[in-house]
Amino acid sequence: MDLGTLFEFAVSRFPDKTAIVQDHTRLSYQEFNQQINKLAYSLQKKGIEKGDRVVIILKNRLEMVTLYWAIQKLGAIFTPINYRLSKEEVAYCVNDADAKAVIYEPSSQNSTLEGEYIHKPLLISVLGATGGDVVYEELLDHKQENFHRPTIHFDDSCLMLYTSGTTGKPKGVPRSHKNEYSAAIAHIIQNRYVQHEGTLGVMPLYHTMGMRSLLSMAFLNGKLVMIPDNDTLKMLTALEEEEISCVYLVPTIIHDLLNHEEFPRFNLQNLRKIGYAGASMTTELTKDCYRKLKPDVFVNHYGSTEVYTFSVCDYLDKKPGCAGKPGFHQQLRLVTPDPDGYSTPDDLVPQGTPGEIIINIDSIEAFKGYWKRPDANIKAIKNGWYFTGDMGVLDKDGDLFVVGRVDDMIISGGENIHPLEVEDVLASHPGVLEVAVVGVADDRFGEKVVAFVVRKDPQLSAEELDDYCKASGSLANFKRPRSYHFISEIPKSPVGKILRRKLKENYKTFTTKEESVNS
Repeated sequence: MDLGTLFEFAVSRFPDKTAIVQDHTRLSYQEFNQQINKLAYSLQKKGIEKGDRVVIILKNRLEMVTLYWAIQKLGAIFTPINYRLSKEEVAYCVNDADAKAVIYEPSSQNSTLEGEYIHKPLLISVLGATGGDVVYEELLDHKQENFHRPTIHFDDSCLMLYTSGTTGKPKGVPRSHKNEYSAAIAHIIQNRYVQHEGTLGVMPLYHTMGMRSLLSMAFLNGKLVMIPDNDTLKMLTALEEEEISCVYLVPTIIHDLLNHEEFPRFNLQNLRKIGYAGASMTTELTKDCYRKLKPDVFVNHYGSTEVYTFSVCDYLDKKPGCAGKPGFHQQLRLVTPDPDGYSTPDDLVPQGTPGEIIINIDSIEAFKGYWKRPDANIKAIKNGWYFTGDMGVLDKDGDLFVVGRVDDMIISGGENIHPLEVEDVLASHPGVLEVAVVGVADDRFGEKVVAFVVRKDPQLSAEELDDYCKASGSLANFKRPRSYHFISEIPKSPVGKILRRKLKENYKTFTTKEESVNS
């Protein structure tokens, strides 16, 4: 069994159901499959074979999804990367993957054409981009759909995602047809999806979250509505007009949707299932989702590119921010955190004590190692367990709460402080739009807690926030921020993760205004 064959099963079940929508283009499963087969035929004629890595540098658009399925049918390896990368970063990924072809659009044209490649790949241009060896649109300009189908095994690689590389060079994460199939099935089960759901194709397809939406909709003969640019108003419009039933988004996008000035005018009654992942969600935003959307299903997914789901929680009304229980295919443990990597899977911490979260690598969803990076494998995989680098704690019910990265933990005056618990309190203040907390060097405490705040209320002061923390009853005195920086925007990765490293490195120059409070 392979993903291309599974897609064809979906085509045969409901050929006339809408498969994909973008702007004024709307294709049924049968129409979409015809385009996919034409593209597969042309790519094969251009030399793309089983096992070849094909680097894709596109926005979330129809062409990217067509390429995904064509590449699956050829047994090649879909290798998407962020279209915002620099020429050096693009060249690194293309060379590292030893890519047979690179497919780009105007937004990624310069970084693609200016890159220095060890082996020149076939360059395929899309949507009027120049400088390519082949024009994508010409690959579809024929009637031939019959191509040679190679024998594809369940354990063959079908996808390679590159990690964000926030702590070094990006690492390739090869994933097999089995990994991707099982992750999609788990996603369907954990979100309680049913046949003919409809979702937004907003999460980047170079990210595991985008892959989950793509595959789960295909397996259920659902509808995928592509929105190439991160445009909140377009998303709201599509949610209403396409009667979208489910979404899987990062908290940043959910925050922007709910806080858009035109949100109240949209009828989103068909949106019954919400999933989020990629970053933590504050208690206040969780409550806002329940108030404004009233979902039947609301799920926090905690996972990674390497494994997909670690745990899920679908009782966020009772435990906001909770990561819940291990996922459908998963087993997890909490062990003594050690940034130097000397912890073992048997160094378990007691319930209620923070520890590093590790995942059983025997999971059907789990990768088997990084691409050409034995050094990274040694650090991340030990005795059959994947060490996530994340810190968590299990409550009395055995539910997991993620409290940050091992290397994000703030040690102030000998006490361990996790940024998320401080952020959760500050985010509940009505004058706060967004907040991020980091630890910065301090002569007295070793590190001090510093809060970066985007204000709703322009008059909000550090003294008011400090008083709010004192009155909260849920934040120990030593965990209170010692200074506040009021800024216009919290820096985030393309998938919505707070870039704490950037805040720490630039905290003296990053602000528009700083206010300190007494320690």
